[in-house]
Amino acid sequence: MTVYKGYMKIVKRNLGLILMYVVIFAGITVLFQQFSSADPAGSYQAESVRIAVVDEDRGSLAEGLKTYLGQFHEVTAAEHDKARLQEDLFYRNVEYIIWIPEDFFETCIVEGKALNVTKVPGSYTAFYVDQQINSFLNDARAFHAAGFTREETAEALGKLEPAQVELLDTGRASGEMSAYGFYFRYVPYLFLSVLCYVMGNVISAFRKGDLPKRMRACAVSGRRQSVEGLLAAATLGLCLWALSIAGAFFWYRDSLTERGGVVYFLLNTLLMMLVALTISYLVGLFVHGKNAVNTLNGIVNVLSLGLCFLCGVFVPLEIMSKRVKAVSQFLPVYWYEVVNEYLVEFGNVTGEAKQAVLQGLGMQLIFVAALVCVTLTVSKWKRV
Repeated sequence: MTVYKGYMKIVKRNLGLILMYVVIFAGITVLFQQFSSADPAGSYQAESVRIAVVDEDRGSLAEGLKTYLGQFHEVTAAEHDKARLQEDLFYRNVEYIIWIPEDFFETCIVEGKALNVTKVPGSYTAFYVDQQINSFLNDARAFHAAGFTREETAEALGKLEPAQVELLDTGRASGEMSAYGFYFRYVPYLFLSVLCYVMGNVISAFRKGDLPKRMRACAVSGRRQSVEGLLAAATLGLCLWALSIAGAFFWYRDSLTERGGVVYFLLNTLLMMLVALTISYLVGLFVHGKNAVNTLNGIVNVLSLGLCFLCGVFVPLEIMSKRVKAVSQFLPVYWYEVVNEYLVEFGNVTGEAKQAVLQGLGMQLIFVAALVCVTLTVSKWKRV
């Protein structure tokens, strides 16, 4: 086991680097866990906007509009003083100004004209208020088209209540991203960073100077050397995989066991580890020479960060464009993230969800086989 011991000695020299990436990974996990627990109801929250209303109509329908907006925002009456209102808007004393004309019902309901408003340019909260005003006016126009008078329309609009939405349990989760979902999402960054750097150092070290010639001339056969090298790589990969799984059960044991699908999480991370291991071996074959360390640093940073940004690790897949996803489908990390999202979203993986999960696992296995073939070809080409 001379070759195996040589591999492991180089791995031990990189223990500091391994611990550094593990700490970074744990820090990212804890950070996003705190963010997710800070707002357990979800990431969306309606905001209250300071609205000034210049009411020149003073009718029942105008009062209905102010009452309706007052359910969501801070609505105050204002005088028709453009200079004062512009000053308030500039200093953000108000964020939205509504000008209700004297003939509000005839102008905006009967004739269907838009309500005159002034808002902070580029404010996303302004679009939120726009949508609410349009909803109120559309409801008023619908009542008017049905034959309601002005007073009847205002009375009917005052009786409208927000719809009550009830989520049915159809085998899916509550829709919230669980804390362990963030943990498993960032596992590829840990695997790619650690394995590519450590295995790159190991393989490049065995290709320095006359060492390859000495190894070919030694009594240990080439097949034995390859087997021991693969055994060392597998040892490193399995230790890192076991460490990541132990961390998941340490932090999220109760939620993982209650949720189900633990076996699929284990398979998904195991295949991701094999993908990272084959990529790291391929990287090591291209790193040699005096500037091997600097070259390796550059390759690992570009490779790990590039794959993580393109495949949904740092940027969620649901907010990525179709073009980026079309490219990402040709990368193994993408399929890991697809499987991870299904496992987080569904409590019990059955039916179509199970087929999608198995497809993602199969795609990763195909990538492993393809990368092994490429690695063997490059390794043979390097020896020639």
